[in-house]
Amino acid sequence: MLRRLLLLALLVSTSAYAADTYRFGTRLVEVGDSASKLAEIAGPPGYKEPIETAQGGHEGERWQYTDGPYTITFVIKQGRIAAIEQQHN
Repeated sequence: MLRRLLLLALLVSTSAYAADTYRFGTRLVEVGDSASKLAEIAGPPGYKEPIETAQGGHEGERWQYTDGPYTITFVIKQGRIAAIEQQHN
């Protein structure tokens, strides 16, 4: 029983989850905000990766930021935040 509990705690601690908003200090960004607003509030991303369609066309980008023990990934499509994913490192 203790082993199962430990395994469950380990899985939960490294899991990622999606959110509609994220706070950088006192400033808030949310799904639907422009990529330029994100850059103004959070600065340039630590890592930027293109997202391609199945045919190889440009669909968007993933911008990653590190905020303490978290990695925050913003999915940018058509110049706007389409999704926010947070993962505990």
